[in-house]
Amino acid sequence: MEAILKAGLPAEIAAVISNEPAAGGLAIAQHHGIPTVVVDHRRFGDRDAFDGALSAAIDACRPEFIVLAGFMRILTEAFVMRYSGRMINIHPSLLPAFPGLHTHRRAIVAGVRVHGATVHFVTPTLDHGPIIIQAAVPVLPGDDENALAARVLREEHRIYPQAIRWLCTDRITLTADERVILSGARN
Repeated sequence: MEAILKAGLPAEIAAVISNEPAAGGLAIAQHHGIPTVVVDHRRFGDRDAFDGALSAAIDACRPEFIVLAGFMRILTEAFVMRYSGRMINIHPSLLPAFPGLHTHRRAIVAGVRVHGATVHFVTPTLDHGPIIIQAAVPVLPGDDENALAARVLREEHRIYPQAIRWLCTDRITLTADERVILSGARN
């Protein structure tokens, strides 16, 4: 959240919406004068009801894009399809490797020499959407989860604002066959 705000993006952040009332991003947004909304998933009987309330909160803000940052809930297919081609996420691995949780631990256990982060469009299949940008970091001898996570996080803070900038400046095209094409001047 902080990295996105510091990036000086050519965009207005309509709101920060969280399902966690104590999420740190809410306080950061409030400090910057950005409207915040909490849609606590625990107040809903099922995923469909939660997704309906979340959709209503998003739609009230009328965003062009939805940028997930630390949102740790699996969204229903109907919700994802509602925002198809407009919702992006960042994941702490070089997808398609290590979707889901505990990516750094799994990378170390697997013995990979390169790990990283991926910004992708959200699709109904968890962590498998069309890739916008990736950044790689070495897995060093003696790395533990925390050391590797810190190195990946630095790259996340670099590539997520870049992907958002590309979206805001119409540099990204998502084709019918779900390929991402980057066009225009480099920045």
